[in-house]
Amino acid sequence: MVDHVRSAPRPDFLNKPSLRGEQVLLRPVTVDDVAALMPMLLDAEASRLTGSHHDGVPDEGRMRAWYGSRAEQEDRLDLAVVEQVTGNVIGEAVLNEWDPGNESCNFRIYLVPGTYGCGLGTEATRLIVGYGFEGLGLHRISLEVYTFNPRARRAYEKVGFVAEGVLRDALLWEGERVDATVMSILAPEWFQHGGRPEAAGHASD
Repeated sequence: MVDHVRSAPRPDFLNKPSLRGEQVLLRPVTVDDVAALMPMLLDAEASRLTGSHHDGVPDEGRMRAWYGSRAEQEDRLDLAVVEQVTGNVIGEAVLNEWDPGNESCNFRIYLVPGTYGCGLGTEATRLIVGYGFEGLGLHRISLEVYTFNPRARRAYEKVGFVAEGVLRDALLWEGERVDATVMSILAPEWFQHGGRPEAAGHASD
């Protein structure tokens, strides 16, 4: 008799949750959030830190079409990051590039100017990563962070992402070639420390 490997259930990406932390609320992103997100999409420093090459100024009409279609996506999760004190939309947190064969996703986060360094991004990361493992049943969540963005790398490490290796000269930015560090977090790690490795005694190197 041949033993068949049971495939994992398909993650329910069509369910767009609301996830509440102490400082931020993650909720489904909508077309009405575009006005609040445009400063992020237009900011030169945010583009540099994320390695986002734009061909000219992002068009608000195209952005409205993009964000208006996020609720229909079956293979990714796009959530708006809302600062609870002000109620302002301050960015987005995304699980995308779903790999069904390997039960994995990519993660990225993008915040509007003036919201860095307050722990908001770290908490938003912890919320969506936790949902990825506990709500979607993912095994691996990965990202890439450029070497000129150590603040972001530290935030990812606080949630439990571990550096795996370096993509040399992965980005060409204004004539400079920049390395990217590949980082990931695995489901067993998440369930061990809940996104707080230092508190659990697993401090990053």
